[in-house]
Amino acid sequence: MEETVLICEDSQESIFTAVYQAYEWRLNREHVYLQIGEEGNLRLFAEYLKVETNKEKASKVAATIISKMGEDVYWDICCVLASEDVEKAQAVYRTIITAIDTKQFRNVMTNVKDAYIQKAFELARATGREVHHLYGFLRFQELENGVLYAKIGPKNNIVTLLIPHFSNRYPLENFVIHDDIRQIFVIHPAGKECIVLTGDEFNDLSLPNHSEEEEYFQSLFWEFCHTIAIKERKNLKLQQNMLPLRFQEYMVEFSKK
Repeated sequence: MEETVLICEDSQESIFTAVYQAYEWRLNREHVYLQIGEEGNLRLFAEYLKVETNKEKASKVAATIISKMGEDVYWDICCVLASEDVEKAQAVYRTIITAIDTKQFRNVMTNVKDAYIQKAFELARATGREVHHLYGFLRFQELENGVLYAKIGPKNNIVTLLIPHFSNRYPLENFVIHDDIRQIFVIHPAGKECIVLTGDEFNDLSLPNHSEEEEYFQSLFWEFCHTIAIKERKNLKLQQNMLPLRFQEYMVEFSKK
């Protein structure tokens, strides 16, 4: 049977829309492949269909996952979709249809005998680990206007996954989290919902310098971290295992001089 390839964008909304369209168009589940972007090797005997992102349809898929599979599985799926793996869309699609077919909704991620679910599980674990690392490794710095600013350089596109944690932790603060790799900015006005902007949308805005208090406390913190250590017990290899260099680049205690 001819395979149907659904081409979608690299976004949660687009991939969820493709999942919805696969059901709406009554496509044979075993012969559907979700592909991110139009580049890549062409598949023989396949029909290519481009999916137009639809927020309403994507929201319906998200609501179905939460209601039937639970918020924990939904979080795992969000982590999968935040990864940089090119096979993530297909892994998510097959995980969802397997959960529906087997009625194993809330425990679907434990079915690692399935190659696609195993793929989804591994991606969710790796991405989720990076999210939890940044809960502790992200460093806010106060600007002259009182806004808290943090720059990060994650492997995966996880900046939006950080929003719930820091919005709950600092609900009355104005803060910005900047993904330096993808030029994505999450802006949190005090007491309001977050806004996500890309580099092009943020170009017209300029960031102020650090406040005087920030400069002072950064210096104190750097001196503290570099004087409290016991020279004889210095172990850079162990430190880098616990705190990889890619995080240290954006942390005050390692970059401040």
